[in-house]
Amino acid sequence: MTLKQKVYNCYNNLLEEKIKTLRNRIEDLSQDAQNDAKGSAGDKHETALAMMHLEQEKLSKQLKEVIAQKNILESINDTVINTNVGLGSLVYTDKFIFFISIAMPKITLDNNDIVALSLDSPLGIAMKGKTSKEEFAFNNMKYEILKIE
Repeated sequence: MTLKQKVYNCYNNLLEEKIKTLRNRIEDLSQDAQNDAKGSAGDKHETALAMMHLEQEKLSKQLKEVIAQKNILESINDTVINTNVGLGSLVYTDKFIFFISIAMPKITLDNNDIVALSLDSPLGIAMKGKTSKEEFAFNNMKYEILKIE
């Protein structure tokens, strides 16, 4: 398995865990609201239900965003070797390794720190379309692209 495939799988697993966690939290709130509705009445009860409903809406919005991220990630073919920086590229620079996909936390695989970022991010835009051995600048810092997968 290539490093690019390992990176792809790691981020895919992270998103699946996030989706699972959000769905469980939404379900727990729904059950709490149903249990609360059975045995309570009055202003405190109404306030508690309203707070649970707001939390459910917030979690539902987060879930929708994570599912959208997962859809973007799943549109990437992790076996394709790119020659230009674009969606799905694993870009080795003289400073970092970047996975052009979606904005996600930095991970470490095979003793490599990998930063996942969106092609629409300022750094992604600076790299977009570049090829191996090209340089680009971002925030007064020069980067050299060593290799692209």
